[in-house]
Amino acid sequence: MLSKLLKAAACLACSAAAAGALAADPIKIGLVSEITGPNAEAGANSVKGASLALEEINAGGGVLGRKLELKVEDNQSTNPGSVLAVSRLANEGGLAALIAPVRSTQVQAAAPTIAKMAVPTFTGATDYGLTHANNSWLFRARPNDSYSAKVLADFGANTLKAKKWAVLYSTNTFGQSGKSMLLEALGRMGITPVLVQGYTDKSQDFTPIVLAIKQSGADILASYTTFDPDTAIFATQFRQFGLNIPWIGSATLISDSTMKLGKEALHGVYAAADFFADASTEAKAFATRYKEKYNQNADFYGAWSYDAMHILAKAISAANSTDPEAVRKEVFNIQGYKGAEGVFNFDKNGDGLHGYNIVKNENGKVVFVKTISIDQNQ
Repeated sequence: MLSKLLKAAACLACSAAAAGALAADPIKIGLVSEITGPNAEAGANSVKGASLALEEINAGGGVLGRKLELKVEDNQSTNPGSVLAVSRLANEGGLAALIAPVRSTQVQAAAPTIAKMAVPTFTGATDYGLTHANNSWLFRARPNDSYSAKVLADFGANTLKAKKWAVLYSTNTFGQSGKSMLLEALGRMGITPVLVQGYTDKSQDFTPIVLAIKQSGADILASYTTFDPDTAIFATQFRQFGLNIPWIGSATLISDSTMKLGKEALHGVYAAADFFADASTEAKAFATRYKEKYNQNADFYGAWSYDAMHILAKAISAANSTDPEAVRKEVFNIQGYKGAEGVFNFDKNGDGLHGYNIVKNENGKVVFVKTISIDQNQ
């Protein structure tokens, strides 16, 4: 009898130890980013932002008494690479959530795989359609392009008083979406652009486009550009042909890597920026910690992934579970969360932010101009 009791006690001890070990297992979050390829610097910044948030969360005791762990996969700055990276994470299993790439075209390519993976997924991609395509697992940690387009149109027409618009856009998913939204916003103001010009990503010579802009008589250039090197090359050629009209565009214009590449050619440009260090107490605190840890200035590439990680931790905690469906429901319940990117109020589509800051590159330093918030019902 004593022998049986001892065996039973030993089994209970083993079970308790196993349960304790299970509880101590980390909560795994997947992250797909541009680790190699032409956008590696931007991709590295997204990893840095998420890693900084993870460090803060774990230092505070983790989530549900467990540490968070980041599983990073390289998409090689390509669409096929994004599909493969998401597939690798899906096949590995055990993920509570996923942080997808920042490029709309890459997220669009991987969207079917993300839907099958069926875990809460955050992206920094801004194509309006991504959160309006019946993929209930996809959330966005930046404002979508319907908001940036309205902000660009408002600022250009009402503040800069521009009447003759030239519109430059990448012909990928992000650029096409932004261009269409901008034309719609301008149309409501009675403005028809004098030139609407697309370009192919990774172009090396923009001379024909620059000449077309010059010959159009445009008094403002609005742009939706995707990749930092493309933006810098265009800016250099734009200035070489003596064009000095106001230029306002998407946030790529003032990313840290774009400004390093474009240098003086980007001085004076305006951008609709979701992240700006001086926009709020939370943004300033993030920028300070980011600078201290990485010795570089924070930009939106790091800010959105930082916010995504904190929001996921908040949702997992509220769900008191890592069950994907329970966590997904809790993300929708997050309202009034103050992040580095702004104040998050998630709508039924998975969009949390609904406005942009207008900023300007003043001789290599980004300065705040104004914040323009857009009514979600407009």
